[in-house]
Amino acid sequence: MSPSVPSATVPSATVPSATVPFATVPSGLPPDPPGAASAGTVDVHRHHWPETLVEALRSRSTAPRVAGRDLLLDGEPPFRLPDPAAAAETADAVPTGADSGSGAPDAGAAPVAGRSLFALSSPLGIEDLPPAEAAPLLDAWHGWVAALDPSSGGWAAVTRREPDTAGLAGRLSGGFAGLQVPAGWLATPSDVEAVAPVLEVAQRAGRPVLVHPGPAARAGSAVPDWWAAVVDYSAQLQAAWWSWHTAGRSLLPGLRICFVAGAGLAPVHHERWTARGGGPFRVDPLTWVETSSLGRQAQDALVRVLGIDQLVLGSDHPYARPVDAGLGAAARHAIHVTNPARLLNGAR
Repeated sequence: MSPSVPSATVPSATVPSATVPFATVPSGLPPDPPGAASAGTVDVHRHHWPETLVEALRSRSTAPRVAGRDLLLDGEPPFRLPDPAAAAETADAVPTGADSGSGAPDAGAAPVAGRSLFALSSPLGIEDLPPAEAAPLLDAWHGWVAALDPSSGGWAAVTRREPDTAGLAGRLSGGFAGLQVPAGWLATPSDVEAVAPVLEVAQRAGRPVLVHPGPAARAGSAVPDWWAAVVDYSAQLQAAWWSWHTAGRSLLPGLRICFVAGAGLAPVHHERWTARGGGPFRVDPLTWVETSSLGRQAQDALVRVLGIDQLVLGSDHPYARPVDAGLGAAARHAIHVTNPARLLNGAR
């Protein structure tokens, strides 16, 4: 930890919740019947490959780059991009099946998204490129998002070096859902301090921040294809979660922030954090986690720590499918409708 960030940076009074709400939603509630999806559902975390972005990546000679239809990154196996026609249909379509928790799509599940918010794939490392290299890639992304119809939306991004905060402010006032940042930018409390001026742009605009895993570390030996998503991304998110709770909230008291994939399940480690000197854990009502690739057990565990109000729907489509955790109709409505509205708009 940086000497400039003492361990008591965030006093307990900074975060207003007084207790850890366990078992806010009983795990024994029956799953929703087919057709039970609520109007107003929002998926806060989806991906798409605009052809303008693919072409900009194809013009590069170093990673991140595209060769043919293969995305080539350092630290991950090649990824075959969907063909343009299928990708266009995917961008416009509402996912119609949810995982039952077994990993296979449930054909009888209700539609899970009425509005989709698209995120740049931060594992590409675009935000960490030199500004001149990143500019055409970010321009392609922002141009595509800006042209989406009102039923969809997207997250803005900036470079870590020389961030265009004026351009960011304009996008946030012009309809972008908020700002996304790679989790590696929040790897330590001092990193949070360094990026705080960029996050403050979102706070001033009244827009949220989405924390997404960044580039995976290059493995020193052969690892399975799932390694980056399960091991590396989770570790990034856990570090970002605890760095934010150590330094972020005291710096940006009004910022709404969401960590994808349940923050790598970092909240479930709150007892260990307390046992090792972190102090009593306080639920932050302006900090959310989303549910991508998390089934019933993981979502239930998060609810027991954070309460139902701090979970929002995210699918990570097309890399993963939404999961119906079977927590019941009230929980589904909270996660799919009420909580995303609070994250995005500050509504209660």
